[in-house]
Amino acid sequence: MYPRSLLRSATLALAVSLSLGAPSAFALGEAATPASTEAAIQRKVVAQGLYELAYSPKVDVVYVASSGGFGDTASPPQLLLLDPTNLDLEAQIPLERKAFGMVLDDANNRLYLGNTVDTSVTVVDTATHKVLGIVQLMEKKVGKDGKAAYTHDLRELVVDGPANRLYVTGHSGEGSVLFVVDTQSLKVIDTIPGLGNAKAPGLALDAKGKRVYTSNLLAELVVVGTDSGKVEQRFPIGAEQPMNIALDPAGKRLFVTDQGSEMIRKYQASSSGFASKHPGNRVLVLDRATGKELASIPTDAGPLGVLLDAKRKRLYVTNREAGTVTAYNSNTYKPVATYAVPTHPNSLALDATKNVLYVTIKNGDKDAEGSRESVARIAL
Repeated sequence: MYPRSLLRSATLALAVSLSLGAPSAFALGEAATPASTEAAIQRKVVAQGLYELAYSPKVDVVYVASSGGFGDTASPPQLLLLDPTNLDLEAQIPLERKAFGMVLDDANNRLYLGNTVDTSVTVVDTATHKVLGIVQLMEKKVGKDGKAAYTHDLRELVVDGPANRLYVTGHSGEGSVLFVVDTQSLKVIDTIPGLGNAKAPGLALDAKGKRVYTSNLLAELVVVGTDSGKVEQRFPIGAEQPMNIALDPAGKRLFVTDQGSEMIRKYQASSSGFASKHPGNRVLVLDRATGKELASIPTDAGPLGVLLDAKRKRLYVTNREAGTVTAYNSNTYKPVATYAVPTHPNSLALDATKNVLYVTIKNGDKDAEGSRESVARIAL
């Protein structure tokens, strides 16, 4: 989030701007040859400033957030609706504010878009595809320089549809928080402190267990009780640059990408004095009750997005720096296949019925400023 700034480019799934590394290929049993993986990939250039996306089985459409980019070449922000079979553009919904993060509540016909630079959430009715309103999570404050600005920015969103609750992380090096929104009244009902005096990139929800899991750039896992409205546990973890989190709904595991970016390492040292030394480039598997490390899964360079298909025992990871998406067996942690989708694969969405993965792909430094970015469809 933050246009052109370090954290937006380094810690947010909304925009991480890292260098491109060389793709790699893995095999388990039958080899995943370049031909077999390339044949599975469709890709289409879509719009400027693409970030998170979601697939709706109910509407049978892929939703993609387009911020429009920044600067003189920027386009208006919009929500894009893509045909899930060929990625053709079906519709465009104009937005008042730039959209980055996204979470879909398909059962209740709601899509929530994080307006990072405005510290707000845009709410869309997916039955009518009309914008219902904007939830302002906090107001600007006047700083020492006499200018009014938001003290927190946003990254991830998770929703508990049956409980009518939306949870959004608010980032600040002086104290990250968790915003709690009533999805019926569209009002902020709580702001929970204690996520750590650092950016808090990761967010996952265990609605049944009444727990929200967050990670921060002080190498911590912080657990918030949705029933108590406070931090219940915090654990030091081996992931020094913990990014996105995937939760095993049927077990005790959390999967956390550990990015290993030199850019983030420098930010950590300058902002909090935290010395990040581990090379990262892995996914940590953690016991969510204790924070104990259960496994460390090597990845290609710059892992960020992570998605678990528990039914098929598959874990998918975007490797931003390498320009790849890797599929792992989520029980054995062995790589199954790697898909080359350069330049910077970012966010993931899954059509679990058709076994199709959708990926947003960010441009790199060599792409022309203001050029459109892509979405890939991977038949798994």
